[in-house]
Order: sequence, then C-alpha cells, then structure tokens
Amino acid sequence: MTPTPDDETPSAPRPPRNRRAAQPRRMRRIVVTVLATGVVGAGGWLATDRSVWHDDASPAASGSGSARHASDGDPAGMNGMSGMNGMSGGAGPNGLGGQARDNGALRRNPAPDSVPNAAALPAPGTLRHAALPGMPDYDPADLYSFDRPGMVSPVIASALARVYVPNTESDTVTVIDPATFHVVETLNVGRQPQHVVPSWDLKTLWVNNDLGNTLTPIDPFTGKQGTPVAVHDPYNLYFTPDGASAVVMASKDMQLVFRDPHTMAVQKTLPVPCSGVNHADFSPDGSYFIVSCEFSGQLLKVDTKNRSLLGVVSLPQRGAMPQDVKISPDGKVFYVADMVANGLWTVDGDAFKVTGLIPTGRGTHGLYVSRDSKTMYVSNRGEGTITLFDFASGKPRAKWELPSGGSPDMGGVSADGKVLWLSGRYNAEVYAISTTDGKLLARIPVGRGPHGLAVYPQPGRYSLGHTGIFR
Repeated sequence: MTPTPDDETPSAPRPPRNRRAAQPRRMRRIVVTVLATGVVGAGGWLATDRSVWHDDASPAASGSGSARHASDGDPAGMNGMSGMNGMSGGAGPNGLGGQARDNGALRRNPAPDSVPNAAALPAPGTLRHAALPGMPDYDPADLYSFDRPGMVSPVIASALARVYVPNTESDTVTVIDPATFHVVETLNVGRQPQHVVPSWDLKTLWVNNDLGNTLTPIDPFTGKQGTPVAVHDPYNLYFTPDGASAVVMASKDMQLVFRDPHTMAVQKTLPVPCSGVNHADFSPDGSYFIVSCEFSGQLLKVDTKNRSLLGVVSLPQRGAMPQDVKISPDGKVFYVADMVANGLWTVDGDAFKVTGLIPTGRGTHGLYVSRDSKTMYVSNRGEGTITLFDFASGKPRAKWELPSGGSPDMGGVSADGKVLWLSGRYNAEVYAISTTDGKLLARIPVGRGPHGLAVYPQPGRYSLGHTGIFR
C-alpha cells in the first residue's frame, strides 16, 4: 500500500505536481538545485527498507533492527527548575495520568525494565553560549536537559493541562483532559488544521489551518481561541531558537516563510527547490536547521541567522518520503523518519551527509524524546506500532503494538514523562500509552483525520515549534 502523504487528508489527494513519479521535472529540479547551491551529494551505497547500513566513518549511525531490550520507562518526577538558565524555581502541573478506560495491553517483546529513580537523572550540565545571538545558552551534553519532569516554566505554570487534537477532515480541535481521558471541548477552527504549535515564548498555541490560510491562536491559560491570523499555506510552524522569527513550512508554495513570531508579519520569504517542506529541527548552537521535503525525498540545510539555503541532499532511496526530524541529545545525529523507507535516516548535520538507515517499522512517522533523554519513541503509522529507539546504542530495543491495531501519527510526551500521546490518523482516535510498560491507557474518539496533537504544558524554557520541541 502506498502511504498517504503526511500533509494530505486521506480523502483529498494532492495534484500530481507533488508526486515523485514526475521524473523529468524532478531531474530538472535536481539540476537546478546543484547549480543554485553548489552542493552535490554523492554516495557509493544503496539503501533498502530491509537492512541497516551506515557510513563506517560515522559510528553514531550504526544500528540493527533487532529489539532486544525493553524500555527503561520515564521518571515519575524531579525537583523544580533550580539551575535553569535565566529562570527562577517552581514547578508547573506535571501529573498527566488518570484512570484508565481501556485496559488492553500493548504486546511487546521483551518485558520492560524497572523505571529509573528520578534522583539518578542528571541536572543540566555546563552551559555553552550559542552561535546564534539571542539564543539561550544550551547544554552540549544533553540538548533536552531542561525538559525533565518538574521543569515546567513559571511562564506557563498555571496553564490548563490539556491535549489539543487538530482534526484535518473535521476542521476542529478536540480538547482532552489528560487526567480523566475525557473530551472537554471541541473548537471550530479553519479548514484542514494540521498541527497545534506552542509559541517560542510558550504563551500561545497556534492551530495551523493549512487550507484555510490562517493560524488560530489558543490561550493555554483559558483554553479559548482568539481571532485567526491570515497566513498563507501554514502546513507546519517552527520558531528560531533566538525567538526572533516564526518559520512557516509553506508546503504547497514551496517556501519557508520567516515571520514575526507575534504578529506573523512577513520578514523574509525563502523559496526552496523541493516539494513538500514539512518538518525540521535545529543544530545545538542554533546556527542552522535541517528540513524534510516529503514529496521530493530531499533534505534542506538552512542558515538560521541569514535565512538562506546552505544545501540540498536527496535521500538515497527511490520514492523516499521523509517526515519528522529530531536531533540526538548529544547533538551529533539528526534522525529523519521516512514512511516509505520504513525507518530512520541518520544525518551528519555539520557535514550535511546522510550516514545510514535504521529500520523501525512500516510507515515511520513521528519522533518523540523521553523525559530522561534515553529513548526516542518512533510511531510507525502503517503498522500500528511504536518503536523504542535507544540513543546510547543507536539501535531499536523494543516495539509496542497497539491492541486491535491503529494508525499512530503525531503527538508528544506528558509533562511527567509517564504518558505518550499520539493521534490515530486514520481511525479518528487518540492513544494514551504508558511509557513505563507500553500499556494502552485509553483510546479516545475524536474528529476525523486527527494529526499533530499538542500535549500542554510541557517542561522547557522555550519552544522550537511543531507539536512541542522544547529546549
């Protein structure tokens, strides 16, 4: 079965212009790309979706498809925000558990290990100044060290604990109380809402109404929506680490549009030589970011400060369809989910070179880091599973299977790290999954075509966008 592209609804396919089958146009685009950027990617290897390969010069990219160890789980709690750069202490709401309504257990192999003691978690280490002026200092040993349980910013300490689910085919946002797993409200928004995105300053949630050409703001303190802002083709939304710009992933327009992060006024429009820009993540020092291009099977490298294109790389598999992008805690590897290659591409961001492919499951899609920075939860939309990827070994170590199947897509981890929330794209439902043992806690009916849900609030000093990438 051919995967449905990520920024299309199942019932409304895009015109053929975005299809990789248009080989003559693709060849012309590749030639133009090479001439425009001076970047030529070469490699003497062939990737398939049934094996692991890696560049021997990049040990971080090695891995295997065998899951031999179970999840370490996530810690139950941690002290407040002492030691956070530029912030005072104080913990926000982090108990996003609740009474289970669906007691079906996910099948897994093997049984999980014990949950680590919260006291064993490292505090943020020595911070380093960023290359991007205005970006907060960062911990080079663990980019997610400010995302621990109990480290919710005082800015959003009084925000409502909610899960916001955009329903692309219903033009609504379903609001869930994570403590009870009950739907508490349904918001009518613009046409085809794709993602709910926390702003850089954490004070606003933006609903990306892609075909409605608007962004709907939601106040996380009241849960109420505000007046929509006109923004063309807002398939996805990110924020530069210095907070100076919002970056709209204008997929159909083939543009990255830098905008004022508050008013959304255009600062600069960057045309891109690829089709289907949709997901991204930033380098440790904020100097550049890597973008996936779903329909042309390419990756972009973009200069954050100068808002310019640094390079283009084509993924080495015919029909590649890259999705979510996530950097490793140590900042050495970018992982790119690919729902045609059925795994994770590994990328050396500095050299801008694809170094390997790690199989995870059919329809690899969303990537989410555990609160202890040890595990990345990988949703495999095409087979109804979640792969637990171990950062230390660079290998998958377990796989959880949704009972009775499903289509796990995009989501996030609860503030306390105990629950993984994922939308069920083709099943009009949301899954709440225990990160301790992989048990399905709830299967919650929502609108049609649920996509990039946001769990809020979450720990972190600021948001880089998407459904919640926090630093």
